[in-house]
Amino acid sequence: MANLSEADIVVVGAGIIGLSAALLLQRAGRSVTVVDPLPPGTATSYGNAGLLSAGTNNPVALPGFWRNVPGWLTNPEGPLALRYRYLPTAAPWLARWILASRTSTVHAASDALRALHRDTMDGYREMLGPALFAELIRTEGSVNVFYNGRPSRNEGFIRHLIDRHGIVVENLDHAALKEMFPGIGPIAQRGLYFPHNGWTVNPGRLTQVISRLFIEAGGRVLAQKVLSVRPTESGFELFGNLGDWRARTVILAAGAWTGRLLHPLGMRLPLETERGYHLMLEGANIEPRLPLLLRDGGMAITPMEEGLRLAGTVEIAGLDAPPDEKRARQLMDRARLVFPGLQAISYRKWLGFRPSLPDSVAAIGPVPRVPGLYVATGHGHTGMVGASTTARLIRDLVTGTPPVIDPAPYSLVRFNRG
Repeated sequence: MANLSEADIVVVGAGIIGLSAALLLQRAGRSVTVVDPLPPGTATSYGNAGLLSAGTNNPVALPGFWRNVPGWLTNPEGPLALRYRYLPTAAPWLARWILASRTSTVHAASDALRALHRDTMDGYREMLGPALFAELIRTEGSVNVFYNGRPSRNEGFIRHLIDRHGIVVENLDHAALKEMFPGIGPIAQRGLYFPHNGWTVNPGRLTQVISRLFIEAGGRVLAQKVLSVRPTESGFELFGNLGDWRARTVILAAGAWTGRLLHPLGMRLPLETERGYHLMLEGANIEPRLPLLLRDGGMAITPMEEGLRLAGTVEIAGLDAPPDEKRARQLMDRARLVFPGLQAISYRKWLGFRPSLPDSVAAIGPVPRVPGLYVATGHGHTGMVGASTTARLIRDLVTGTPPVIDPAPYSLVRFNRG
């Protein structure tokens, strides 16, 4: 076994992004160590909605969406909440978020998201193999649900982006929704069925299986917290809570914590934490056969092997504020608007931290002026769907092979112009 103090590649972060990149690099003949204080797949990759929406090509900030922001922020039960003590910290990011709603920026972001998500299923098949893919991933599609009888401005623009990329989608009226989802209520007036979407039946287990495949390929996972990364003449020195070591190449895939490692290196990534909650329902009396994304409710309802997961909403409060358990419990009320008869034997609450950039486009690639240092973070709401192509792109960039997609839209250079 090689001496850990002289590692080839260190990936910081044992979530779906970091482990997927590590697996493909290990299979490409490199020697990779993954470092994370938590076990693989037990942070944000554990509790998300599990959606693998290959047809997701719209950023959060859409033209004119800023008109809704004041109403969201003043409604404590709305889809977006802000801890007001955190406002001075969040204000610069919120300003960039609103600026990202310009039509030209949205079109560029949509193109980048489409390229990153389009081939996600092929990427997961490559990583998992056919048997594990069939065990962990479903490909029957998903449904977006709308409460209003007529399309809103935002919905119209979402449809424009769908048509712009030729994404296959089917319109559903209330009768079609009722046939597809017995027990759905009258508030669900319309829907969009995406037949090429899918989901994982267990996001945490999917991540842990990728970790197992990585270890079986010869990789190593170290339970340690990286406190700093310092460039040297021959690579990097990493200082952790249990000691330090050297690496020739470092990939920062630490999710919402990545910015704290980049800041001392002079790289100010505009990364904010969109805190999200879930309720995991056990013994639910409603079992939808497909996931539903409630566009007007700010949440998803996903059938999983452990029960029915209600996940979503956004809370801007940083990494250190205590959880607001009321926001988790409110997910049940939101779900009952759509399924009025929903009941469950019990539920479990959870809080996670989405790493989000203002334009909803992840930062993937080399860090400017720091040779050998790469970043893969900022996927926001789409980490699960973006992980497989992100991993292939990182593998190609690190190994110097032709990249699977154009890396320019995800480059960190876009945050350091001027």
